[in-house]
Amino acid sequence: MYVQGFIVPVPADQKDAYREVAEKFWPIARDYGCLGHVEAWETDVKDGQVTDFRRAVALEEGEKVVFSWMTWPDRQTADSAHEKMMADERMKEWGDGSDMPFDGRRMVFGGFEVIVDNAAS
Repeated sequence: MYVQGFIVPVPADQKDAYREVAEKFWPIARDYGCLGHVEAWETDVKDGQVTDFRRAVALEEGEKVVFSWMTWPDRQTADSAHEKMMADERMKEWGDGSDMPFDGRRMVFGGFEVIVDNAAS
């Protein structure tokens, strides 16, 4: 399994708009091989002594941190899906992305190989 993780600042009053974008994005990602997609809204994010989620995204007054991840069968599937998703007709709804309900310039993201995957049964 391969995981892509993201943190992004979102204006608190844009929570519903952000959720709508995420819900519309899911079928596109699923169609190109994504196994799962989670968007989590900040409720308990503490300030750290050296660094933290807020500093990582240069959080501004009135914003919340969203922690998100997508799971894929492997990196190859995730990498090949990216170009296909960007070319998908359904993505045109968002134009160049400048009117999205978040500041993508301050998004932190990366891909990760899973080394431990536990679950309660």
